[in-house]
Amino acid sequence: MTAADTAEEAVEYAAPWIERLARVGFAAKALLYGTIGVLAARIPFADPGSTTNTNGAMHAVQEAPFGRLLIGLVAVGLIGYAIWRVVEAIIDPERRGTGMKGLALRSSFAFRGLLHAGFAITALQLAIGNPAESDGNDAERWAARALGIAGGRWVLWAIALSIGAYGAYQIYRAFAAKLSKQLQFGRISQEVGRWIIVVSRVGIAARGIVFGTIAVLFAGSASRQSAATAGGSNDALESLARLGRWPLLAIAAGLIAYGAYELLNARYRRICVR
Repeated sequence: MTAADTAEEAVEYAAPWIERLARVGFAAKALLYGTIGVLAARIPFADPGSTTNTNGAMHAVQEAPFGRLLIGLVAVGLIGYAIWRVVEAIIDPERRGTGMKGLALRSSFAFRGLLHAGFAITALQLAIGNPAESDGNDAERWAARALGIAGGRWVLWAIALSIGAYGAYQIYRAFAAKLSKQLQFGRISQEVGRWIIVVSRVGIAARGIVFGTIAVLFAGSASRQSAATAGGSNDALESLARLGRWPLLAIAAGLIAYGAYELLNARYRRICVR
């Protein structure tokens, strides 16, 4: 028996229902990010006002054949992912600990769980044919609310720094982190080849660049004390489009690659409670 086999036996895997929900959730994220990547690739050729954020991706999925059924499955998947992230924050299966760094990471898991629960609600509304009214300016509205309170400018700076730090961490993780800690690397190598890990790293880095651009937009909003310059992923991709068609297409390909990485998570992720 190898050391890897021994380590595998030492893992206490999550309950089957949690594991299934988590895997469906990763698959739902794969579909959404893949769709966002395709929409981003169309920016140089698209009509003004087209959206490339999560809501735009959901609408694109809804308009596909059997779209309502598909977006309903996405909603279920996002609910599963949200539950898994909250469970991960509470149970701490990867032993992040209770130090400052560990608590920060676990808090981020909980935040991502709540965020994707919100995405799930949006998907459910689309699935039943009752979409929420939105003009795609959510970031601008939140920035305006922040600026409307005492010290709101510093709140925006804190948001910008937090998002920027997360984007930087994603880029670091893309090239420095050992993905084999989370993925069953041996099975990946045997079934789809080691090259897919390179694709995954490119995808994670592209996502980090998008988050970094969002951080720059919020920093601009804080420095100018104007909500108009804040933005989400759609605005970030439009800003990146100013670099030229080819850099944007490279980012779009990276987001599609991130979708492939989430498919790897759906198939090969170690989902455990230790």
